[in-house]
Amino acid sequence: MSEALPAGRPGSSDGSLARLARLPIAAAILTIGLKFGAYALTGSAGLLSDAIESSVNLVAAVVALFSLWYAAKPVDRSHTYGHEKIAYFSSGLEGGLILVAAAGIIWFSVERLFSPRSLETVGLGLALALVAAGVNLATALVLLRAARAHGSVILGASGQHLMTDVWTSVGAVAGVLLAQWTGFLRID
Repeated sequence: MSEALPAGRPGSSDGSLARLARLPIAAAILTIGLKFGAYALTGSAGLLSDAIESSVNLVAAVVALFSLWYAAKPVDRSHTYGHEKIAYFSSGLEGGLILVAAAGIIWFSVERLFSPRSLETVGLGLALALVAAGVNLATALVLLRAARAHGSVILGASGQHLMTDVWTSVGAVAGVLLAQWTGFLRID
């Protein structure tokens, strides 16, 4: 495992890990804006759920960056084998954050199930959601490739998380389309 690469020197492979860990932070900020914009345009519960989950992506990306930095610290008296185990904490935290987001999404969705609302400006809203999914897909592919190249658990977990987010975005878009086409708003 090569998590313990110092994240400092620009141009080195370790500096590239730090830059790569910043990529999902930028992607999360961009997709949060796009997805909340899609929700504001449409009023879709599915797209709001997708936006909430992107907020989790931002927190997870910041934790991943911190974890890469911490794992790069040199061996000391209390960590005689280094600080690399934080990689597993980071990966586990990412999974836990997904569960917290899921609970919040379920809470909101149950209310909408009993009080469905009409959808507005669906075309533009779905276009924004699909652009956000594309940003996450591109970011996930870069992270997964780098994770394999560097043996990085942290980058791998971030990439897998974003890949999952791509699929949930596609599901949210499909739900909005189905609700719009059928007129059965509870699908959203």
